[in-house]
Amino acid sequence: MKVKSTKKHFIVKAIGVCLLLILQFSALAGEGMWMPPLLAKRAADMKSKGLKMDPEKIFKNDGTGLNNAIVLFGSGCTGEIVSNKGLLLTNHHCGYGTVQGLSGPTHDFFKQGFWAMSFTEELPCPGLKVRIVQDMKNVTDHILSGLTEKTSQHERERIIKIRIANLEKGYKTTTPYDVEIKPFYNGNQYWITLFETFTDVRLVGFPPNGIGAFGGDTDNWMWPRHGGDFSVFRIYAGANNQPADYSPSNKPYVPKNFLKINTDGVKEGDFTMVYGFPGRTKEYISSYELEQITDIYDPISVDVRTAKLKVWDKYMRNDRNVFLKYTSKKARVSNGWKKWQGEMKGLKINNVKGQKKSFEMSFAEKAQKDTASGAGQILPQLYANTVVMKDMLKANQYINEAIMGIELVSFSSIIQQVLQNKSSQLSAEEKQNNTKKFISRAAGFYKNFDLEIDKELFTVLMPIYIKNNSGFIPDDFIKSLAQHKGDYKKWAEEVYNNSMLKDDKSFTNMVLQSATTPQEVFEADPAFKIYKAISDLRTKTIRPALANGAEQMKLLNRRYMKAQMDFYPNKAFYPDANLTLRLAYGQVKGIDPEGEPGYSYLTNLDEAVAKHNPDLQEFDMPEKLRKIHESKAYGRWESNGTVPICFIATNHTTGGNSGSPVLNANGELIGLNFDRIWEGTMSDIYFDPNLCRNISVDIRYVLFIIDKVGGANWLIKEMKI
Repeated sequence: MKVKSTKKHFIVKAIGVCLLLILQFSALAGEGMWMPPLLAKRAADMKSKGLKMDPEKIFKNDGTGLNNAIVLFGSGCTGEIVSNKGLLLTNHHCGYGTVQGLSGPTHDFFKQGFWAMSFTEELPCPGLKVRIVQDMKNVTDHILSGLTEKTSQHERERIIKIRIANLEKGYKTTTPYDVEIKPFYNGNQYWITLFETFTDVRLVGFPPNGIGAFGGDTDNWMWPRHGGDFSVFRIYAGANNQPADYSPSNKPYVPKNFLKINTDGVKEGDFTMVYGFPGRTKEYISSYELEQITDIYDPISVDVRTAKLKVWDKYMRNDRNVFLKYTSKKARVSNGWKKWQGEMKGLKINNVKGQKKSFEMSFAEKAQKDTASGAGQILPQLYANTVVMKDMLKANQYINEAIMGIELVSFSSIIQQVLQNKSSQLSAEEKQNNTKKFISRAAGFYKNFDLEIDKELFTVLMPIYIKNNSGFIPDDFIKSLAQHKGDYKKWAEEVYNNSMLKDDKSFTNMVLQSATTPQEVFEADPAFKIYKAISDLRTKTIRPALANGAEQMKLLNRRYMKAQMDFYPNKAFYPDANLTLRLAYGQVKGIDPEGEPGYSYLTNLDEAVAKHNPDLQEFDMPEKLRKIHESKAYGRWESNGTVPICFIATNHTTGGNSGSPVLNANGELIGLNFDRIWEGTMSDIYFDPNLCRNISVDIRYVLFIIDKVGGANWLIKEMKI
């Protein structure tokens, strides 16, 4: 799907830019990630756009709000409870890492799928947890009391850290909940979130990749979409329905609230809400920080990951065992790789840098008139700070993506930990416990590691780093390359043939014998030498400069945010995403980046089957689903002679919203959010209602797959449809 540079397109964009200053103070259609406790301020706008339910029921701290059915799934996704027995829906890709840990050659859940047919067949998921928000409170007065602009940034951070720790400790002793305090509006406000954490979560249903990941990397971030991106889990609780670690005696959790499901379907213009935990946005940054993204972060990450994915993909397509090892890692790497390409494209189409500079001119005029605030110095200082940081940021990003993208090198950090354990004053028992942890961590690493693949990756990524960072190349790199006469393959052979980390057996022997092994032996390990050299460079040169720059940037962005809110009191500001509970709302709406007539807002099974290709793993649809399509045995999930799969709307979403429930005007579940369209991924920085769309799997397709493909109708009977 491409955006052509047509004359009509540029005329429309030019008009949009001219109208920017007129429109910037009114909420754009679908823009905003609103804090649930403050929705009363949005109630009138939500109702005018179609909300029918009482907005006060969206968030309540007495257990009756919709928030009690929304969970933070793992460390960065959202899920929703859909039955009174703790049944939980989230995205297929959110459960991917967990399912990889449960899969293997004899239980290939990615190929075969998994469906429990009773409670006893549900699989425990070690390490997986979900959190349910009970309340959110503004604690700004407590955290920032007495702090002024005369307080140094360092002292400010020290005091805030102490106050947060003390307040969290106080809440933990006076409430039954876990607590977390985070900054909002770049540190101008602080809010506390109280939540329950459940650690016994079990896998219930997981469609095979031919359904859940249908379209793969090719369709990722694209529209139209035809993936059934969902998975099913269940929360278990201990005595008295309280959170408890896994035990066979635990019972399905009885939630305070769960979502009701509506299968009437969606149509163009329908009101929708996305309720979840968006991860990170930067809506209010200056044009100077934007340039760091467009000139450093995004292009470097895309270029390096392009090379990395090419190596991985070559091996994964030819060996199923390699596919199982690398599939979750590849999904994480390729997700950002493609997203950043769309982000750069969307920012360019919208001339966001130009728009920000226009806004900054308006801001500067206001700052000149308000000399007492000192706001007139903010933008010049932001510019100076970004200039100073530029080369360091570039080098650091290449280290993150290229050097630490080589798995053997990044894993070499464990040798540093082994050395610290070896020389520490810990007791023999404590050292032995640490040794067990090292071995356990290594087992997880080697389970999904292939030496030959990573060796080839070394020969691809190391030259990229050295070519692009002439001022930040460790002496050890130069010496090693000279010793091998500039031949990266020979350098790689020396590293991978002689490292103590080359396989699980060598690593285990190294750790078990660490007490009697001289330190020089560890330091001579060729993989560790690379890690140590680049780490020393970072520690001595790069990180101090970046830390100082980051501290200044934090101070300036806080002041810039406050000044924006002071100078433009009529604008509805929403805080940037920070993985706390938020609500976005918009409407079902189709799209064509070039204008009318637009793509349909809804896709269906007929279209998906037409894309089936057994020669392409990403489009290889399971035979069972194709037979159901051939016989049209859709049952109650049929709509217009087919089954709906995905729809798009104008809700403002980002990473972390994966798995978020998409709700209708009555607060009923109609879909699961899982993606954005490529041209609109710049919404983390700039929201364009003409281009930004969130993509959701229709709840009717979820239920259809559970019922007809999974044969797990017992789960559907649990839900309130």
